[in-house]
Amino acid sequence: MYKTTKIRIRNWGDFRMKLFGQTIHTLERALNYSALRNETISNNIANVDTPNYKSKDVVFKDMLHDAMKNNLQAKRTNERHLPFTSANDAFQVITRKNTAYSHNGNNVDIDKEMSNSAQNQIYYRSMVDRLNGKFNTLQTVIRGGR
Repeated sequence: MYKTTKIRIRNWGDFRMKLFGQTIHTLERALNYSALRNETISNNIANVDTPNYKSKDVVFKDMLHDAMKNNLQAKRTNERHLPFTSANDAFQVITRKNTAYSHNGNNVDIDKEMSNSAQNQIYYRSMVDRLNGKFNTLQTVIRGGR
């Protein structure tokens, strides 16, 4: 006969990482970044005629800089290779205060914002497609290759 064993999962985050791998977590962060950037661009477009409104943007540079401080070590085959680091979800929204495109103090460039919006939509869709591919692969594995 079969012996049943109860499995107790202590930390769901660790289990999720082992089950799904790092790719899904990275795609989740990419989607969070894109959603925040879309919201920021939409606010800029909505305030294109608001006097003294200063445009905003989501920056990744500070997030990368902070991640490099953590120094997650990976195996390097050559000492000249760059060290590997990981990033967290700390995206930062900044306000551009040093320019003014309009006579009323507003610095929203509608053409640039529309271009940023289109670029962000393409990025978001590509991340969703990649995430769907990952889930389809998991579904295929669960079904036994069928």
